[in-house]
Amino acid sequence: MRYVSTRGQAPVLSFEDAMLAGLARDGGLYVPEVIPTLPWNEIADLAGLGYEETAFRVMSPFVGDSVAPDALRALIDRAYAGFGHAARAPLVQIGENDWILELHHGPTLAFKDFAMQLVAQLFQHALAARGSRVTIVGATSGDTGSAAIDAFAGLDNVDVFILYPHGRVSEIQRRQMTTPTAHNVHALAVKGDFDDCQALVKGMFNDHAFRDEMGLAAVNSINWARVLAQAVYYFTSAVALGAPHRPVSYSVPTGNFGDIYAGHIARSMGLPIDRLVIATNRNDILHRTLQTGMHRIDGVEPTISPSMDIQISSNFERLLHELLDRDGQAVVNLMEALRQQGGYALPDAALARLRGEFDSGRSDEDETRATIAAIHEVTGQVIDPHTAVGVKAASDARGRPATPMVVLGTAHAAKFPDAVEAACGVRPDLPPRLAHILDAPERLRIVENDLAALEREIRMEVRS
Repeated sequence: MRYVSTRGQAPVLSFEDAMLAGLARDGGLYVPEVIPTLPWNEIADLAGLGYEETAFRVMSPFVGDSVAPDALRALIDRAYAGFGHAARAPLVQIGENDWILELHHGPTLAFKDFAMQLVAQLFQHALAARGSRVTIVGATSGDTGSAAIDAFAGLDNVDVFILYPHGRVSEIQRRQMTTPTAHNVHALAVKGDFDDCQALVKGMFNDHAFRDEMGLAAVNSINWARVLAQAVYYFTSAVALGAPHRPVSYSVPTGNFGDIYAGHIARSMGLPIDRLVIATNRNDILHRTLQTGMHRIDGVEPTISPSMDIQISSNFERLLHELLDRDGQAVVNLMEALRQQGGYALPDAALARLRGEFDSGRSDEDETRATIAAIHEVTGQVIDPHTAVGVKAASDARGRPATPMVVLGTAHAAKFPDAVEAACGVRPDLPPRLAHILDAPERLRIVENDLAALEREIRMEVRS
């Protein structure tokens, strides 16, 4: 399996090399040269299998010969051994044919654990074989950072620096990043928003001298391995609800477009997904793109669903690459227009394809609170604000009643206790295994939104 850049000017890499590289050297994102498909009967054969075995079967065609099959099985088993539910990603029914896929049973109570725990194992395996080490830098709007710090803490061959927007994540999200004591993990609070953090990470990767000096690697969803790992739970949930014998629809709360792009990959592999609904909060650039054909930045407003407070959705570039018939120069032109002019108009053919493959919905703050309250009143379930955004979008784009609609439940409600309590009157408690972070001392640094200063900070902290 070979991987190419969305911008067409970077070296073609293997799975392992693309994973370790993260961002391509031309500034693009790596994608498979060809999307492998699973035949109908092989999808049907997933019924009744455990999560780990399904992950092995779904991921193997993308990994190719980069990791031996027995080694890949062992890495997958280790990645999910610490999850708090035997099913890993259980389905919970909230309506006649409506479901929430609970993705919060990992170590940091968010869907990012599904990818990050496995990526950490893959990194450690590759680096040990090569006798090398890397410096991971990542930007987070909340959950990616805590998942990365938990997954990579204490690993011998890796230093981790996570940038998050100062004052714009929940207390629990912050504490999950700032209370770990491993010397190889660092939380950096940037004076800015998530898009600023993401721009700093991309700036470091595009500074090739610094990139090579530090051995930079990325574990944001710009890393292809993250997207691939997230495609697995579409298969487990769809098969549980009758696929491939019938289609299943999904509503996906998304800011950076990674989780829903994973669903797009699953559908491209042959999984019969009917509707893929892009669920956004009031930072709704993706919803506006579908509605108007204009992809235009409009400022980031803080919300009670902070992990979606994003305007520059990095993974949308991967979809653009497909919508533009894999024309790297066309992607470069649109990305340059986004950088210089704050937006671009999708070509008519690309917009038609986008609308043919995706639906979208938007939930403002009052609607998100009302959804949390309604779900609690009707079902007794307590959901977090991001999941509530997905439920609202699912309701608006419901489609055929006979088709199951699955909302990706992206985080545990206890990560956002103030917002949840204000909405439904119930204050969710942290699971006992995480309760200690409320009293643990924090370790963080507040940094300026300045690339040169940040690079100096990382140089001083990286272990020799």
